[in-house]
Amino acid sequence: VQLQASGGGSVQPGGSLKLSCVASTTIFSLKDMGWYRQAPGKQRELVATLTNGGRTNKAESVKGRFFISRDYAKNTLFLQMNNLKPEDTAVYYCNAIDNGRPVWGQGTLVTVSS
Repeated sequence: VQLQASGGGSVQPGGSLKLSCVASTTIFSLKDMGWYRQAPGKQRELVATLTNGGRTNKAESVKGRFFISRDYAKNTLFLQMNNLKPEDTAVYYCNAIDNGRPVWGQGTLVTVSS
């Protein structure tokens, strides 16, 4: 499977962005999908994950602001990001577990600054 992320950009604090991650295969076949991010000089960290059973897991720093969802018909995973803060600046990667193997998209840059 291949993952193609998009939707990043530059936004002012308090703004919103919606990231998309299109899979090359039906996402019914993928056990878990999620978003991770890596800020400059920092390790990659979990943002939010969504299982096929509908369970979500989010980093404490994004609870109440970021929302993960998927569209099975479009084979797409989304991340709605609201009330963005400068500390959300990072490259965001989508991830999926395909037959027990992690697969990563290419990343999309989100910059939050005034």
